[in-house]
Amino acid sequence: MSRIGKKPIAIPGGVEVKVAGSTVSVKGPLGKLDWSLKDGVKAAVNNGQLIVDRASEDRKVRALHGLTRAVLSNMVHGVTKGYERSLEITGVGYKTQLQGRTLSFNVGYINPVVYQVPAGIDVKVDKQTLINLKGVDKRLVGQVAADLRAIKPPDVYKQKGVRYAGEILRKKEGKTGK
Repeated sequence: MSRIGKKPIAIPGGVEVKVAGSTVSVKGPLGKLDWSLKDGVKAAVNNGQLIVDRASEDRKVRALHGLTRAVLSNMVHGVTKGYERSLEITGVGYKTQLQGRTLSFNVGYINPVVYQVPAGIDVKVDKQTLINLKGVDKRLVGQVAADLRAIKPPDVYKQKGVRYAGEILRKKEGKTGK
């Protein structure tokens, strides 16, 4: 039995969880999320707890059991507290601007890089070099942060680029001449 999969998920006050067929809906103070269950995995609400169970001991179903429980737990956490990710822009002249739902990056390329922020993500830009992302969906917040970092990944020699806040980079030594 999966150690993660068999743990029940506590449903805090103010959160409403509905299981309809193979769809689980979680609604809370910050928003609403839906998840579609795969074949062989079931979910039920009992005594203020969300319980995930599997139908067989097949290897694929065992893997989906723990995954489903983790995703549903992240959904409950997301609609109550939300998720946040911060990025830093390092480099001379590197900056970003927020115009409506569009981020414009000046990070050493000839033209600015424009990124359209998806729905469900709140973006705040501080001092043109700090970006704060907030949202209820952990996967979406992480994917947007990864997309923004991929615009200009940090350089290992000069440490310039877009990086996660608190990310520690090993600086490589450059060539030495004789």
